Amino acid sequence: MDTKIGSLDTCKPTSSAVGCPPANGAVCTVQASPISYDSVEATLGRHLARRLVQIGVNDVFAVPGDFNLTLLDDLIAEPGLNLVGCCNELNAGYAADGYARSRGVGACAVTFTVGGLSVLNAIAGAYSENLPVICIVGGPNSNDYGTSRILHHTIGLPDFSQELRCFQAVTCYQAVVNNLEDAHELIDTAISTALKESKPVYISVSCNLSAIPYPTFSREPVPFSLSPKLSNQMGLETAVEAAAKFLNKAVKPVMVGGPKLRVAKACEAFVELADASGYALSVMPSAKGLVPEHHPHFIGTYWGAVSTAFCAEIVESADAYLFAGPIFNDYSSVGYSLLLKKEKAIIVQPDRVVIGNGPAFGCVLMKDFFRALAKRLKPNPTAYENYHRIYVPEGHPLKCEPKEPLRVNVLFEHIQRMLSSETAVIAETGDSWFNCQKLKLPPACGYEFQMQYGSIGWSVGATLGYAQAVPEKRVIACIGDGSFQVTAQDVSTMLRCGQKTIIFLINNGGYTIEVEIHDGPYNVIKNWNYTGLVDAIHNGEGKCWTTKVRCEEELTEAIETATGAKKDCLCFIEVIVHKDDTSKELLEWGSRVSAANSRPPNPQ
Repeated sequence: MDTKIGSLDTCKPTSSAVGCPPANGAVCTVQASPISYDSVEATLGRHLARRLVQIGVNDVFAVPGDFNLTLLDDLIAEPGLNLVGCCNELNAGYAADGYARSRGVGACAVTFTVGGLSVLNAIAGAYSENLPVICIVGGPNSNDYGTSRILHHTIGLPDFSQELRCFQAVTCYQAVVNNLEDAHELIDTAISTALKESKPVYISVSCNLSAIPYPTFSREPVPFSLSPKLSNQMGLETAVEAAAKFLNKAVKPVMVGGPKLRVAKACEAFVELADASGYALSVMPSAKGLVPEHHPHFIGTYWGAVSTAFCAEIVESADAYLFAGPIFNDYSSVGYSLLLKKEKAIIVQPDRVVIGNGPAFGCVLMKDFFRALAKRLKPNPTAYENYHRIYVPEGHPLKCEPKEPLRVNVLFEHIQRMLSSETAVIAETGDSWFNCQKLKLPPACGYEFQMQYGSIGWSVGATLGYAQAVPEKRVIACIGDGSFQVTAQDVSTMLRCGQKTIIFLINNGGYTIEVEIHDGPYNVIKNWNYTGLVDAIHNGEGKCWTTKVRCEEELTEAIETATGAKKDCLCFIEVIVHKDDTSKELLEWGSRVSAANSRPPNPQ
């Protein structure tokens, strides 16, 4: 049967908003009433707005510009759709990215070229992380297409395709709506393609078309259905048979979850396989949060030389490992230094299975494969038992002396105690990657970071979007000072939206992750009075509390205030630490990535 758009099966907790799956997992459908609309409502803009609400988007992150103003009027007029004005287009795109991580789909709206090219970096990041983001651009007047006119907001050529050509590289579908005849089809195709491919799409709407009534928009949109992807049954059975034979003869097999578990919608099936097999269970760093860390056989994050304690030893000494949706890049492989052998691996991608050096099976969906394989595997807890034997509980940081300058490891020990099912963690690119990886996530605690694209500054917008999508959770964002300087403005939007996020601004005076890869004077930044900046942004409007901490006593007091008297406020805690205070994992990772970056050219 067809899968209804609106029952988005995501790996993360979802809200109860229109278009999202109910808590019991039952399929929900969007009811379409057979009513007609008057001419004010039967417009292209209102149709697009209804489609967004129908698929679960209740907030659109926008920056106004003259080409999109009428379209923004239509979005505002739609019940159930909230327009969130951002300080710049880059942050609007990052916010749509963060929103999509929680809701399963996000949207942003900007103006032509100056807005589109500004949001492009965020859309590229969403593409790299397989997130369906609807990027809506207010385009030129339809009468200007095909003429030799030169328009403002362009590069001064009578050719309006520059923006489109840029988006073709970072979206899976592009719709340029410059007439009403095919507008309905283009919009519906774009949205359905985003959901099917789990990638961003680009929709440009001519500025003079949005408010015009047209017969194809005269009725409420009928919920469209997506034909479900199906496994090739014979291929599935053959793949399962080969994988079962491969794994059942292994002495100490392990399982490693990767980031494409999300796009494959296979998180639950992966856990079912772990339950049935008894294998030691770990995750790649970019999959943290996709697999429950309270699972009885969970052994931590596998990240080569910078894995959590004793995890790499178990994974790399296994005689068979099943990787679910991995991405092996230079960052996740710690400068290509993983001690893995292809002949020992089963690599399961969203629609493909490769066993050792072969054979390979296409048209096999990951979740179907895991559920079928779970019935064929002999339970084998050997690898987990080995882990349990060698595991030594992690020690605690050295006790701080009174008023001793705060250390980063002490900070994250306190953050660990803050986590619950009612929180979510956003980790910025930098040392927060490594420190947050060591946090042990309680059941239902959210976790997000952007590893594949690794764009510094991502977390400010992503925090805005994620918190807007799940207002019932308290988001804890860990952001370095260098990254914060890139996108700081949209703390303003968090305040306008009444968000209650806790931001830990880690002030160590520079781009620490870059220092550990290759140091230079360019990694030192101008120090700001960050709490003073946020106080100025607050300007007495909204609920905001800031403080600056330099020692453990001040940190303890700040956290007590943020989770107590100021629990309904946006809390900004600037943490002053030494410029060389980094995790040991960053030191190791940085040296290996530096070695990979500085490899001499091969002989020609």
